[in-house]
Amino acid sequence: MPNDAILENKEAVLSIIKKVNNHWQITHPVPDRAFWNPAAYHTGNIEAYKVTGNMDYLVYSKAWAEKNQYKGAKSKNKSDWKYTYGETDDYVLFGDWQIAFQTYIDIYTLEGKKDPEKIKRALEVMEYQMGTNAVDYWWWVDGLYMVMPVMTKLYKVTGNELYLKKLHEYLSYSNSILYDDASQLYFRDAKYVYPKHQSANGRKDFWARGNGWIFAGLAKVIQDLPKDALHRDEYINRFKALANSLMKSQQPEGYWTRSILDVDHAPGPETSGTAFFTYGYLWGINNGILDKKTYLPVVGKSWKYLTKVALQDDGRVGYVQPIGEKAIPGQIVNANSTADFGVGAFLLAASEMYRYLDLKKM
Repeated sequence: MPNDAILENKEAVLSIIKKVNNHWQITHPVPDRAFWNPAAYHTGNIEAYKVTGNMDYLVYSKAWAEKNQYKGAKSKNKSDWKYTYGETDDYVLFGDWQIAFQTYIDIYTLEGKKDPEKIKRALEVMEYQMGTNAVDYWWWVDGLYMVMPVMTKLYKVTGNELYLKKLHEYLSYSNSILYDDASQLYFRDAKYVYPKHQSANGRKDFWARGNGWIFAGLAKVIQDLPKDALHRDEYINRFKALANSLMKSQQPEGYWTRSILDVDHAPGPETSGTAFFTYGYLWGINNGILDKKTYLPVVGKSWKYLTKVALQDDGRVGYVQPIGEKAIPGQIVNANSTADFGVGAFLLAASEMYRYLDLKKM
């Protein structure tokens, strides 16, 4: 069977995007806050808009952005700004509040007549942050998806090289505490570094969604970097290393278990990590960074899982592990388990699948 024999045609993928996104937007008509989980959905929704041209999707994200005044956390007093974990308005420098800037910048750049008010807060926050001496802003792996693309998107808008310099400084810090050279995977945060923390069977515990965040985040960063950017090759090499490591732990059914290297720790399918991985692999193939012959079979299996198991008849995306920070033994994840960030990850993967099929026919 050819590598891509089980992959759909473009029309089928558009139908899947429509089914999934219409279901989400119809069942969630009221704009949510600007925190990480709805913001992660909007990163997928914007990509769905880009490939479908469906204005309803852009309108939906704009309504969310307007409801949140194109801001994340809204504190005005910079002396109160924090970046540990917090859901109140003084955690302005915490990445879970900064991911919203990705969509605000996208809306700004997609509009013919650009309105600087849409990125005013993003510029204020990120330029203040870059003016500090701290480098430990991204102390958990999720933050790499939340904020790395904000840095490259703002670089593209402003041309300010400091965004790329600080991106590398912050990521270097993250790598120093989260990246495991032997496994070429990321721990979720310092609490989960082996051997201090171990999986149920005494192994290194690498969380699937956590590694999905960094794999997808690197794809977004590399996409926006200039070809001659100082550290571009370094990021590409890390992306390739992750691709190779993740391929080895994919289950025969196409998904990745919640604890990547210990299948028995929290067995069964999980969609958010699998969707982020699928997006990353497809993006890498589409952009000539990952070898098609090697990685398309990985995508074939994961896409089959996403569309034949995770996707439900009504358009709901199931088997999404709930909000958390680790694989939890005994936690129930089933066809009814869905979440905004999981739908966003699914839309990223589906949009990149559309692009793959579009390129294939050129």
